[in-house]
Amino acid sequence: MDIILASQSPRRRELLERMGLPFRVITPDIDERMERALPPGELVAAISAEKAGAVAAQAGPDAVVIAADTVVALDGAVLGKPADESDAARMLSALSGRTHQVFTGLTVACGEDVRTVSEETAVTFRPLTAEEIAAYVRTGEPMDKAGAYGIQGYGALLVEGIRGDYYNVMGLPVCRLGGLLRELGVDCLALAGQK
Repeated sequence: MDIILASQSPRRRELLERMGLPFRVITPDIDERMERALPPGELVAAISAEKAGAVAAQAGPDAVVIAADTVVALDGAVLGKPADESDAARMLSALSGRTHQVFTGLTVACGEDVRTVSEETAVTFRPLTAEEIAAYVRTGEPMDKAGAYGIQGYGALLVEGIRGDYYNVMGLPVCRLGGLLRELGVDCLALAGQK
């Protein structure tokens, strides 16, 4: 079975490895700019579908292509990756003591069968001091992450609670992915049991 991850994200690779799936990576060449006038859930769904389509065009007809795109939204406004350290500090200050949403668009495609969904998880930050924000920014972790934090790293120290799929916050809603793959005839648990 040819399973292709259409992403260069190390976190998504790690999660697929945890699922026990054999896969290879092809990075899609698409325009991912966030200036599109869509609500966050629709935006990430559209981008994930574009990623899957770009990679499926290069893959064989029986390949299973998995693509995802994740954004952080506060009051409906998308927070992308910070431009610099002051931008990261600005985002973290805005998230401090508040609940925001993490949206991941997920597309699984096999030939003409393409399924796209959007997953939403609510994340609540504890109130942060300016010193804590500065210390976190100095770790460098916020710089390549939507919303300027990574829940799987030092950013876990900022998160008071979540409602929804933890792995969605990392960038890949694993349970939802397992369901979509099952619909296409790929049983992740059966594959894991063969190892």
